Amino acid sequence: MTEQATGAHHPQPRPRSGGQHSAPVEHVTGAQSLIRSLEEVGADTVFGIPGGAILPAYDPLMDSTRVRHVLVRHEQGAGHAAEGYAQATGKVGVCMATSGPGATNLVTPIADAHMDSVPLVAITGQVASKAIGTDAFQEADIVGITMPITKHNFLVTKAEDIPRIIAQAFHIASTGRPGPVLVDIAKDALQAKTTFSWPPVMDLPGYRPVTKPHAKQIREAAKLITSAKRPVLYVGGGVLKARATAELKVLAELTGAPVTTTLMALGAFPDSHPLHVGMPGMHGAVTAVTALQKADLIVALGARFDDRVTGKLDSFAPYAKIVHADIDPAEIGKNREADVPIVGDAREVIADLVQAVQKEHGEGHKGDYSAWWSDLNRWRETYPLGYDRPEDGSLSPQAVIERVGQLAPEGTIFAAGVGQHQMWSAHFIQYDQPATWLNSGGAGTMGYSVPAAMGAKAGRPEQTVWAIDGDGCFQMTNQELTTCALNNIPIKVAVINNGALGMVRQWQTLFYNQRYSNTVLHSGPDEVNPEARGTRVPDFVKLAEAMGCVGLRCERPEDLDKVIEEANSINDRPVVVDFIVHQDAMVWPMVAAGTSNDEIMAARDVRPDFGDSEDD
Repeated sequence: MTEQATGAHHPQPRPRSGGQHSAPVEHVTGAQSLIRSLEEVGADTVFGIPGGAILPAYDPLMDSTRVRHVLVRHEQGAGHAAEGYAQATGKVGVCMATSGPGATNLVTPIADAHMDSVPLVAITGQVASKAIGTDAFQEADIVGITMPITKHNFLVTKAEDIPRIIAQAFHIASTGRPGPVLVDIAKDALQAKTTFSWPPVMDLPGYRPVTKPHAKQIREAAKLITSAKRPVLYVGGGVLKARATAELKVLAELTGAPVTTTLMALGAFPDSHPLHVGMPGMHGAVTAVTALQKADLIVALGARFDDRVTGKLDSFAPYAKIVHADIDPAEIGKNREADVPIVGDAREVIADLVQAVQKEHGEGHKGDYSAWWSDLNRWRETYPLGYDRPEDGSLSPQAVIERVGQLAPEGTIFAAGVGQHQMWSAHFIQYDQPATWLNSGGAGTMGYSVPAAMGAKAGRPEQTVWAIDGDGCFQMTNQELTTCALNNIPIKVAVINNGALGMVRQWQTLFYNQRYSNTVLHSGPDEVNPEARGTRVPDFVKLAEAMGCVGLRCERPEDLDKVIEEANSINDRPVVVDFIVHQDAMVWPMVAAGTSNDEIMAARDVRPDFGDSEDD
């Protein structure tokens, strides 16, 4: 078994050369060949639903002792579960669906995986090869549909090609910049007789990701780091993908530079570390956002300068030189020109940077960041993350999430949905270990949390897994709780229930004169009539119980710890806790969309004062 530079742990097929002995040949169907290939690449879990075109593959799957199939309730759930599995384990996630609507239901998780660089192989059935292009029953051109949102995709019409293409799909998904690969297999290719031998001959001309960085660029970067006065290490999700967290800690402590970790990189550097200044971005910590704005050097490691971090791009970090290291050369210079571009795997880049900085130190060149840290610490003390508790005595959503994090067992994995609860989960839970924070960053996919938590728990059953979801997100994919209950996948779900599409409602409050168009999710109770809360539609406690889970509800701050501890004590079934929280809580800090990061608001009507004259 070899470990890829990306950290994937499944065995990779090695190309055969003419001098090797041939593997024994078996006579099988294409479907049997598919399942054997999945076994050989180390796929131990597949999330999927059978249907007509993929049905031939489900017959030999029943006989496999090495591949566990989890029957989901919706293909979107299969895709997000495969993502959660991949993000929690570092292995390739696998999902399977039939042709037509089965395949198109995978489009959202495939797009999500593409945006967040998640290694995923999606296997879909297709109508028989002679029927392709005839608008046959349940036909959809899934290869064409997913072309812009996959790293690569394949249409397989010959049974003998299946082992090679599966081997290539897993190799492409897990190496270089990870991403989703689609394998669409015609039904007649699954039914045809063929032979199976392993390993197949790999045939990927032109696919050679650069992992080793150029030494000259590394030396230039090290010189900039040691000569800078206000450097920032801007750490993205690529550092987690490359399993480079240990190297990052060494580099940060060696340089003494502040570290900011993006939403996709939480846990890459310990939140509790004194060099950590928080998460940057639209809802980032004031110190992190301001550090990037006022930096004279930004060292971007596995990050992509996306709009949620930069704000208005032409006003982002006006004083900063840029060192940009990424395994994907297309990202370098895409949004912000790099003074020192470095193409390579983050683990190798950071390890080489450590050596180069040590050499600079040995030659007497060491950065003095004392004045910089004086500013950073002042901002940290003046504008810490915080929240107000509701005056009416109702539950604060931030307090709920904070206590879920504090009372969770060591090593708990948290999977968040998208919206206010996602940002609160990023802010008020402490992430000190990699692969403990799963979320949909680039696409912002509602419905991600529950199936992703299911996939994470399937991949790491020894870990506690909490899904933190909003009542809006939860209603998109909560049917996968049935899957969890029937497959012994006991996740825990905190539903942050404010009766609204919270983040959209926040924007309506701030930018649309409090005109709440279509963001209220219930027509029932409010603070005026708390006794009517039992009429909520749906009743999440009853819904959880109907799906074989334990359903709990918490409405009062004084019950919070007791309810969370009860949820933590139940480990034989999934648990859903309906936390009824105040609907007017908002996410702060905030940079309004389309504005400069200089316009950050620490809280409503609170504009930080940084004493900008010091930068003149």
